[in-house]
Amino acid sequence: MEAEKYIVVLGAGESGTGAALLAQKMGYKVFVSDFGPIADQYKKELEHAAIPFEENQHTEDLILTANEVIKSPGIPDKAPIIKKLIALKIPIISEIEFAARYTNAKLICITGSNGKTTTTMLTYHILRNAGLNVGLAGNIGKSFAKQVAFEDFQYYVLEISSFMLDNMYSFKADIAVLLNITPDHLDRYDYKMENYSDSKFRIIQNQQSDDVFIYCADDEEVNNGLSKRIIKSKTYSFSIKKTLEQGAFLQDNQIIINLHHTNQEFLTMSLKDLALQGKHNIYNSMASGIVAKVLELRNETIRESMGSFTNIQHRLEHVAKISGIDFINDSKATNVNSTWYALESMPGDVVLILGGVDKGNDYDMLKDLVKSKVKSIVCLGKDNKRIHEAFEDDVDVIVNTFSASEAVQIAYHMAKKGDTVLLSPACASFDLFKNYEDRGNQFKKAVKEL
Repeated sequence: MEAEKYIVVLGAGESGTGAALLAQKMGYKVFVSDFGPIADQYKKELEHAAIPFEENQHTEDLILTANEVIKSPGIPDKAPIIKKLIALKIPIISEIEFAARYTNAKLICITGSNGKTTTTMLTYHILRNAGLNVGLAGNIGKSFAKQVAFEDFQYYVLEISSFMLDNMYSFKADIAVLLNITPDHLDRYDYKMENYSDSKFRIIQNQQSDDVFIYCADDEEVNNGLSKRIIKSKTYSFSIKKTLEQGAFLQDNQIIINLHHTNQEFLTMSLKDLALQGKHNIYNSMASGIVAKVLELRNETIRESMGSFTNIQHRLEHVAKISGIDFINDSKATNVNSTWYALESMPGDVVLILGGVDKGNDYDMLKDLVKSKVKSIVCLGKDNKRIHEAFEDDVDVIVNTFSASEAVQIAYHMAKKGDTVLLSPACASFDLFKNYEDRGNQFKKAVKEL
């Protein structure tokens, strides 16, 4: 009987704790194991539910006897415990895969190397404004599994990372969105772009003719991936470079969305009315707008929502203007492409705060923007050698710092009225900070102390 199945959850963060609570509710025997310390809030939830757990270790006798393992997306396949599970052919799945078994809600799933958090939040904002009963989960917000266990939403907007997709097999998105594919996390994919691209395209696995796939027609890697696949779902694309017969495109500084539904008018929205500005955000707005039109929401609602949206913390977040200098917190930019987008949207001269844990970054794509916009670079990380090597011929000054406070003070003294101090690190944060939120919060605190 399936209810007697023994499930082990590896990792006791938001997704792991939620998965454990749902597994228990569905009648499984559950054990949670985290190789590091477990945060107090999650310990309390597990204790309250009387779910057994361990921290700072993996007890193999308790893990390798599982019928199925739900793995935190942050645990790599090369981790010793994962290698042993694979050798024993014990199924390893993601929290998203597990939770999707127990909901009949319509699943709108958004992935991409950049812009997925913003697009997920904007899509959720539009659907909620339209009065839909919608939940927000995945890489953001509360655990999907926990919401499936204790809420009753008819729609979910899910931000899905490649790490989640790697352990999703039977899962199917009703509406899948692929924003772009640029080099990121290649250390997890044997440094092969093809492997990373294959992971992203898992967003459309199991889709059938009544499902929808929305993608960027301007993205080279996406087009490359499409050429190798037979797509069963209904497809819509978006572009800022060409006019499309069906999908979203630009015309006279207006977004046009036309899905050819016989009962729908096409949507037009002026770029100046969008809450999110910058070229990359036109793409994000187009993707969200197509989702809304697929769901046959009213044009007035979509326009109002796309004009009233407020972006999330740590993503091109304006912190303060001090002595005429703008301070922007883009701590969520943990890869080179995100930093490119940030620099591309900046007016005037920039003092750029870069650095952290380098994930095999190729800084070449930043060179032209750095030459044209960046007057100096402040490194924020333990090892800044590769940043110096990449940009020593492109800027006059590159300084090393080892705390957010030091970085902000030095950047402030380098900048002048009309300049922007931009924290957009292009790297992970784990050398000096707990995570990108901690890095962003320390940056904001340091700015406010100037």
